[in-house]
Amino acid sequence: MRTILGLALPALAVLAATPLYLLWDTAWVGRLGAVELASLAAGTTVLTQVTTQLTFLSYGTTARAARRFGAGDRTGAVAEGVQATWVALAVGATLAVTVALVAAPVTGWLAGDGEDATRIAREATRWLHVACLAIIPALTVMAGNGWLRGIADTRHPLWFTLAGLVPVAVAVPWSVSRYGIIGSAWATVAGETVTACCFVACLVRTWRQVGDGRPVRPTWSVIRPQLVAGRDLILRSLGFQVAFVSAAAVSARSGSGALAAHQVLLQLWNLLTLLLDSVAVAAQALVGAALGAGARDASRQVARNVLRFSVGAGSVLAVVLALGATVLPGLFTTDDDVRGALHSAWWVLVVMAVVGGVVFALDGVLLGAGDVAFLRTATIVSLACGFIPGVLVAGAADLGLTGVWCGLLAFLLLRLAAVALRYRSDRWQRTGVN
Repeated sequence: MRTILGLALPALAVLAATPLYLLWDTAWVGRLGAVELASLAAGTTVLTQVTTQLTFLSYGTTARAARRFGAGDRTGAVAEGVQATWVALAVGATLAVTVALVAAPVTGWLAGDGEDATRIAREATRWLHVACLAIIPALTVMAGNGWLRGIADTRHPLWFTLAGLVPVAVAVPWSVSRYGIIGSAWATVAGETVTACCFVACLVRTWRQVGDGRPVRPTWSVIRPQLVAGRDLILRSLGFQVAFVSAAAVSARSGSGALAAHQVLLQLWNLLTLLLDSVAVAAQALVGAALGAGARDASRQVARNVLRFSVGAGSVLAVVLALGATVLPGLFTTDDDVRGALHSAWWVLVVMAVVGGVVFALDGVLLGAGDVAFLRTATIVSLACGFIPGVLVAGAADLGLTGVWCGLLAFLLLRLAAVALRYRSDRWQRTGVN
């Protein structure tokens, strides 16, 4: 447990830093008005869905690097980070150009047909044209977190993240007040760029120490297995993105107030899940290293401790949300329509915090074990059988934001059933490097 917490606490700060910054940014943009907050919701929905498709750059790299590290191959573990960073640069450039080109039609679809739809789409497009510059550094940061976690180092990522986010967090009130929603976009770009540069410098320095003089260049023999392993994680991430993009689109049909309320709930949910995922990060590193060394019993013990801790943390977070139900929404908006939309959906978020305590712990265990094919299938089935029917009913019956978030809860409950059954079996405990 001491080892788990030693990895988890720095990871907690890293994982919480970005959502906290986004909440801070959301709070300042919210002071500009409901239209600006809804525009930020549409823009960040697109940017988030694009970047999180590449979660294998962090999760997949952690699992592969941890197995090599556990087997005593530190050079191989760092090499995974080198090649993941090359993938981040190449894919990030492609995605940045693509987002810039499709920003207008996509934000127009997300804005819906409400009274303020045209203005929301226009402002969201302006935000995306700047914020797309953050895609390359964001993916580079994912790769950096992945290989450093794999060698059981969560402290350097903490310092790198703070180096990027603290200065821009201080600057956000001024930049948003002076330049509006575009000030928010430039702050995002600046923070990601500083953090990415720190990770790249660390990678180059470490490779000089362990790389035996080999050049830092793309190596297909390492990249290819990363991409093969990443295929299932990409499909899994796509399931998540389909759910949350659809949720934003359905919320928009209920007006700018519902879409703005969805933005607040989404950022809170992102914060909650990443807080819970901090312990799962430790599970990924320790389970991967244990299985790489052939220690099945140790991997099971890590899993049990992670599950206990995460369930307790989820319960505490749910209590905090429940007690703050009348106070916390006011931190993000003073608009009556937005607050009204938040009222009922807030309690769905409370339930999701408890369920998420179990789901994210077991996700971390299975990701560390490299059981990504199962996680892919479980996510897609849960999406098809839980969220899609739920959100269709919400849209047809005009249940508003609460109905949309009930669909997300159904999605989470089905994932809970799947990962719990998998954990009870031994099929995820495959030992060795590959």
